[in-house]
Amino acid sequence: MTFLHNLLVTILLLGLYCAAGDAAAIDLSLDSYQERAAASTEETRDWWQVAQFYQIYPRSYKDSDGDGVGDLQGIISKLDYLKEIGVTATWLSPIFTSPMVDFGYDISDFFDIQPEYGTLDDFDQLVAEAKKRNIKIILDFVPNHSSDENDWFKKSVKREKGYEDYYMWHDGYVNSTTGQREPPSNWLQAFRGSAWEWNEERQQYYLHQFAVQQPDLNYRNPLVVAQMKRVLTYWLDRGVAGFRMDAVPWCFESLPDANGRYPDEPLSGYTDDPDNSAYLKHIHTQDLRETVEMVFQWRTLLDDYQRVHGGDTRVIMVETYSQLDYVMQFYGNRTAKGAEIPFNFQFIVGGNGDKNNTELTAGGFVKIINSWLGQIPAGKTANWVMGNHDQRRVGSRYGEDRIDLMNMLQMFLPGVSITYQGEELGMTDLDISWEDTRDPSACNSNADIYEEFTRDPGRTPFQWSDEANAGFSTNSNTWLPINPNYLTINAKTENASTTSHLSLYKQLVQLRQLKTLQLGSTRYANVGDNVLAIKRSLTGQPAMVLVANVLDTKVTGVDVAGVLYASGNYKIKVSNPQAQASAGDSVTLSSLSLEPYAALILESV
Repeated sequence: MTFLHNLLVTILLLGLYCAAGDAAAIDLSLDSYQERAAASTEETRDWWQVAQFYQIYPRSYKDSDGDGVGDLQGIISKLDYLKEIGVTATWLSPIFTSPMVDFGYDISDFFDIQPEYGTLDDFDQLVAEAKKRNIKIILDFVPNHSSDENDWFKKSVKREKGYEDYYMWHDGYVNSTTGQREPPSNWLQAFRGSAWEWNEERQQYYLHQFAVQQPDLNYRNPLVVAQMKRVLTYWLDRGVAGFRMDAVPWCFESLPDANGRYPDEPLSGYTDDPDNSAYLKHIHTQDLRETVEMVFQWRTLLDDYQRVHGGDTRVIMVETYSQLDYVMQFYGNRTAKGAEIPFNFQFIVGGNGDKNNTELTAGGFVKIINSWLGQIPAGKTANWVMGNHDQRRVGSRYGEDRIDLMNMLQMFLPGVSITYQGEELGMTDLDISWEDTRDPSACNSNADIYEEFTRDPGRTPFQWSDEANAGFSTNSNTWLPINPNYLTINAKTENASTTSHLSLYKQLVQLRQLKTLQLGSTRYANVGDNVLAIKRSLTGQPAMVLVANVLDTKVTGVDVAGVLYASGNYKIKVSNPQAQASAGDSVTLSSLSLEPYAALILESV
């Protein structure tokens, strides 16, 4: 739920990239490379370390009952599709009972299912049917806040015993000049405006770092910590294989001073808009150390559950757009285990940020890859997230000519791949008008600037076929409009084509089963602005090389052998249509010709 939640952090990251970018463009030359993740002698990995994760946004996946909204039975009906494209585990955006102000991220009952999505019986059926296909179900855990319609909040408003301090309450202050009551601090919410809201019944302000209807839970209250652990255990008992944890960096805030006053946050200098979250540096409301330690507690809970109940590792996936030195802390340390998968959003916030990377050079790709592999703690597993429900689609951010290239890159890099629904088809954004936008972050803006904030373009219904309503629903009035390009970009049509995005995606899924890609070391470099080159190697196994021309100009006579320290003969294993090449063709690494946006995966012979 953080399309712009860390806009400030994104700007800071961009500054770092730009600062290094000029020099890199001049001198990321033939002999510059990075090598990470030395080949392991292990023969196996834990299930999640080589997994293909797939995010489902349930509202937009498949509608089974004709109301124009996706649901659990719809997901069940498409489990065979997930199996066909090699999905190991799928994480579902929130399906819990909710008023749907933020489409499920405002939870009124953490222990039940939103009726328009189905019932607990439907959920149990989903877990059981997925298990038959060796697919694991991951749930979206929303720890930072609840809905204001949650019974916990209603009880807290009334100061009922045990719930008085479940949320962040404060009297605020009376302005001595105006006589008006004012919020406790200058903190801003992610969806524009003050993070404090006055509650008339309780006669206090409550903190909400997202929508007004999403009050922040108080993690300095042990009763809240215990309650949220009960939530996790409840769903573990129902068979989930782990949790994607939403908006984690916001769980803790700085303590008030001796006078009970919360500290104001300093100005960032990045915008003149005082309602924009990026107006402030969020040094008191995000990225506190206590938040990392809370994740360690959740990791302990999941490990203890596994020891008692057996079964595979239950995973934690952490959503954070924070600076990398903070993100890496979630992996854990010598004394505490952390999350298996702190999300790597560098392909979202890196390069030119989350808007437009269509002209990103090969050197820019190398910087993005190295930003993660260069900082990951020893012995930890990398992961690669190209997109999600909070972002513009990959094909719209990186360019439609790069759709296959980006999927090839994601599947070739070491570690975990995480695909957002529809990226395997090459789905692209649909512009949503101001009048039709459903996203609360956009609704809180205005018609002139809403496009900067809306997340709707990447949330449109999944395109199953060229039939009416893209095969998503029998109802023409779907919750968001369907992209008209569904007539050609859809699962049914692409499944019948050997040159489609989906066909290539399936080839990549099979390729990821190779030991070299699961266990091998990684060397990567750029040759000029055009060519990205990556080598994966493992003793006793064929070496694999990815070469990609990331720009719209043809290159000839390219030598990647030197930068990759690669020798010998190679043949084409997989190629995208732009490469105009065939599997089995021989390739000389010291003299490559690559068409615009061509990408090849090669195998040593």
